[in-house]
Amino acid sequence: MKDKAEVKLNPLMIFVISLTLCFFIGEVISREIYMPLLINLVGVFTLFMFIFIFIISIRMFFIHKEKLPPSTPTIKIIKTGIYSYSRNPIYVSFIGFQISMFLIFENVLYLVSSIMLFFWIHYFVIIPEEKYLEKKFGEEYKRYKINVSRWLFF
Repeated sequence: MKDKAEVKLNPLMIFVISLTLCFFIGEVISREIYMPLLINLVGVFTLFMFIFIFIISIRMFFIHKEKLPPSTPTIKIIKTGIYSYSRNPIYVSFIGFQISMFLIFENVLYLVSSIMLFFWIHYFVIIPEEKYLEKKFGEEYKRYKINVSRWLFF
């Protein structure tokens, strides 16, 4: 067994590419939905919230001396801090960030992209990561899966 998850592409890279494409294609095509200012403000608030979640999630990796890319070996399971609420807070922040961008800029492509990113991350990143972690950590990881949600509420 290789000591890494079978994840082919870097999720951060895919996230940044999708954001960039949404911006440039959205500027050319301009398929906007007009929303009340209150919705835009909710988007600004959630954008900062998801940036905060991303930062504290990464901070936990540094505290525990773990590497971020899923294609690198995992030394231990991080189960404290934000990782006691979600097994994948970094991915939650990616999806939430794009939904927030939709709420702020009213560009439908951010919403469509967030849905596509959710399914890609779920099936091509999280599932392979979980298989790897179950093989490597066995019962410890299975207990963690039982106690902590994959996303936030499911």
